[in-house]
Amino acid sequence: MKLTNLTGAAFLSCVLFAASCTALPTNEPVPAHHMSDGTFVNTDGKAINKPFTDLIRWQWTREEPDPVVFEVLQPDLKKIESPEENQITWIGHSTFLLQVSGINVLTDPHFSERASPFSFAGPKRVVESPLSISELPYIHAVVISHNHYDHLDEESIVALAQRIQDTPVVFYVPLGLKAWFDDLGVSNVRELDWWETESLSQFRVSAVPVRHWSARGMFDRNKTLWAGWMIDIGDFRFFHTGDSGYSKDFKDIAVRFPDIDLATIPIGAYDPRWFMKDAHMDPAEAVQVYQDLQAKKAIGMHWGTFILTDEEMTEPPKLLAQALEAQGLTAGEFAVMQHGELMLLPVSD
Repeated sequence: MKLTNLTGAAFLSCVLFAASCTALPTNEPVPAHHMSDGTFVNTDGKAINKPFTDLIRWQWTREEPDPVVFEVLQPDLKKIESPEENQITWIGHSTFLLQVSGINVLTDPHFSERASPFSFAGPKRVVESPLSISELPYIHAVVISHNHYDHLDEESIVALAQRIQDTPVVFYVPLGLKAWFDDLGVSNVRELDWWETESLSQFRVSAVPVRHWSARGMFDRNKTLWAGWMIDIGDFRFFHTGDSGYSKDFKDIAVRFPDIDLATIPIGAYDPRWFMKDAHMDPAEAVQVYQDLQAKKAIGMHWGTFILTDEEMTEPPKLLAQALEAQGLTAGEFAVMQHGELMLLPVSD
């Protein structure tokens, strides 16, 4: 089944006239991950909330790896503007441009120089973005996994919202994040809780639980939700993990959302394990996630763009290759892309 190309106006009309978000039935008046103080926890009932002393210990003892300037491929802008096949382009870190059956979706868009609240300090992009926002095609939807600065970039959001398009882009965000967009004057935002789904003709977006946390300052920890995103375009099913530690959530996701054609899974920002394990999976755990999801194909992300943690920048793909071999899997099943690389996607069976 093929999805005909939706114009911006048609897509927005679907958004505006969607009946409502639909959630799976529950006997609980308040979902278990909603705390009475307005914060959220993971599906195991626990919040990731390490003491400040652990952060100081890590920062005091860490040895930051040397930067590596990876090769950046320059995408064919004609193929980006008018794709003849389903395709995905890795822009860097957790930012992908997914183009399936005439629908263009951005994940966790980050095009700025730093993943930081400051323009003069904080993690700096080691690899330049292969695409600028002005070079993007019409974007129908953007999904945001959570509010950390390497996934939710204010400059990129404002630029996307202000692009001259027939109709404004639609932003899909986890529960509690709409207020942040409202403060920026960005109003075309759809806010979903875990297991909620918005269906728009043959385009469907679902928020699912992953193991993580949220904060943009010192006093807002876990006050907004985090989520992975399942995106169905026609008969093509795509899963964007966002950011997560390993958990049984991925097996639960596979039960509710079988036949995943493609999953983007983090493989970086995992060292030191004593500090990062709860919130960030390592490459071996990423392979386990791929197997738990029973996805047909995966792409590694969340590596090679910023220096966020202590592993060498070139290490994640190497450990991923070792983990795949150990499980009898091939590199083609769980791929690593170059910055700017465009990958053609098979038509779903």
